[in-house]
This record gives sequence, structure tokens and C-alpha cells, in this order.
Amino acid sequence: MSVLDPARPGPAALPATDVLPGSRPAPPSRADLSTLAAPEDLLGPPWVARTILLAERTDGGEDPAAPDVATLVHQEHAGGRERAVLYLSGFVDYFFQTDHAQAWIDAGYDFYALDLRRAGRSINNHPRPNDVRDLRVHDEEIGLALDLIRGAGARQVVLLGHSTGGLQAVLWAADHPGSIDALVLNSPWLDLNRGWFERTVLTAAVNLLGRWLPSLKVGTIGEVYGRHLHSATGGEWEYDLALKPHAGFPARAGFSRSVRRAHAEVARGLDVEVPVLLCCSTRSGDRRNPGPAELSSTDVVLDVRQMIERAPMIGPDVTIMEVPGGVHDLALSPGTAREYHSRGAVEWAGARLSEQDEAAAAG
Repeated sequence: MSVLDPARPGPAALPATDVLPGSRPAPPSRADLSTLAAPEDLLGPPWVARTILLAERTDGGEDPAAPDVATLVHQEHAGGRERAVLYLSGFVDYFFQTDHAQAWIDAGYDFYALDLRRAGRSINNHPRPNDVRDLRVHDEEIGLALDLIRGAGARQVVLLGHSTGGLQAVLWAADHPGSIDALVLNSPWLDLNRGWFERTVLTAAVNLLGRWLPSLKVGTIGEVYGRHLHSATGGEWEYDLALKPHAGFPARAGFSRSVRRAHAEVARGLDVEVPVLLCCSTRSGDRRNPGPAELSSTDVVLDVRQMIERAPMIGPDVTIMEVPGGVHDLALSPGTAREYHSRGAVEWAGARLSEQDEAAAAG
């Protein structure tokens, strides 16, 4: 495991047609990519969004009136570059971090963001947003998105995940060797940021509740972090409060059970074969009652010490980059910290992917 300090010296469009339920599309041809366009996204031009219809699942969280979909967001002329990024958002979140996306695009990558089923753009009127009882149910849409990205010309793909999306990305990378070329984690949720009682006794209770009463509400997120971020309450960022409300959506027993089981998998040790960059703030703040200084310069959602402790358990090639002044979503940090994070992540990925190219050329 190593530590990264980035301060040291140192086209065509994707097809717009939906994927049919249960299907895995063949990679589109270059002719297809040059003639098809996707509908404009809520972010406005040049961002577009493509709905992916998903197969019926049997995890118990379906609603006939709201079929499961995922949403792939990208710029209208994405496709054709040899390197690409696929981004997975966190819990009660959706992709709107266009500043960070642009840093990748400016460095020569195609950038794609996937709003997973029942989250963000993909809630699709589901009565229980984020109600997923097994995190691996998302493997379907991640696999479909990667198929499309590879089919659009990407030779090397970086999987990028924030918070719960980081945990999701770790599981995918461990389960699907060869599907991605590098993994970047933005404040990944690798353990429960609570005391001994919650981490042991309550986890055991949630494990039982999640099996028998999976839709039971067992928690919510606090409002203070969201209020700090949003422009309507004095923050820097504008985003849709219907998709990312300050108070969040309830965490349900089935979802919480799946998260804790994934945490246990990480604790036992995984064997992610690709290089991994774990990015986090230099410190965590008070998650219960953070003051203004903590809200603007620390992670008030997760414990960065847990991330650092769990990093070696992800795989044999993990680099840690601590971001001074970073908040929980490092891409939404104040300017200097945000730029530090973006520059460091992009430079690290470029160096590691180039190393892979050199190794392949050598033989």
C-alpha cells in the first residue's frame, strides 16, 4: 500500500435505444454510434441521459407500477476515446458533479455516470427509493453500462465510486476480474461509522430484520451535511432536492443488512487485482453536531480512519490519497481541496493505465 501526494512535481454518441429487459446488448458498431443520440439530461447540454430497462428481479423490492431502470449519463459526443470512467454515486445521491467529470474529460477520458436502480434519476416513481435488498442486484446495470462503454471504443475503463458507490465498486471489482482496469474510490463506505454497540449488537439485529422484514425503516441520514452543500441554504451546489433530499430516504433493513454483509466481506479481505486509489479527507468531523468549520473541511459522514484501516484489505495494490480540507464527497469540497482531489485522481489513473500499456507492449 502506498500514499499519494498529487502536490508533488511531477467522437460519436452512444445509442439512444433502451436495453430490453433481461438482455445483454452486443457492442454497438461505430456506424450505430455515429447516427444515434440520447435525450437531453436534467443537467442540460451537453449532458444526455439514456434509460436502461432492467430484467425483473426477485429480491422482493419490485413494484409493478415502477419497473426497474438504470440511467447512463454522459456528454452527447461521448464515445471513441480509448480511456473512459464509469461513476457510481452514493446513497441518496445522483450524478451532478460535473466539475469533477470535466477534469477527466479534459484529460482525455470519456466520462459516464450510472444512476443505479431505485436511486437518483432511476427512482422511476418507485415508492421506496434505494430499497435494494442485495447490493449485487446492481451487477446487472453495471455490467450493461460497461458493455456499452467498451462497445463505444473504450480500451481501458476506470471504475469510480463515492461512499456506498465506492463499496459497490469494490464488490464489482472483486467479483468481476478483467472487467475494469483501475478502481478509484471517493470516501468509500467500508465500515459502519458508529460505536461498538451499533457495530455488533445492532448489526446482528439488522441481519435478522433484513431477512424477515426487509422494508422496515431502520434509519435516516442527517440533514446538516446536505444543507451545507445546497445553494438554497448557503452552500455552493445546485442539485435536485427531489432526488437528493436533505433528510434523505429511509434506510431499510434489507438494504442495511446487505451493506453490513458487504462490510464483513471487506474486513475478511478481498483480492481486487487492478490498482486501487482510495481518496479521503485528512480527518473526520463530528457526525452528530458538526460546526461550520467541520462541515467545510472534514468528512462529517464517515470515519476516514476506518477507510485507511480497511484499504489494505481491498487488494494488493492500493494507494491512499488524503485530501486536506476535503468533505465527504471530495468532488464537492471547497475549491482548493476539490482541485487537489481531481488532479490527484486523474494523474494517478493516467500513470497506472500507462504502466499497463507499457507492460503489455513489453510483452
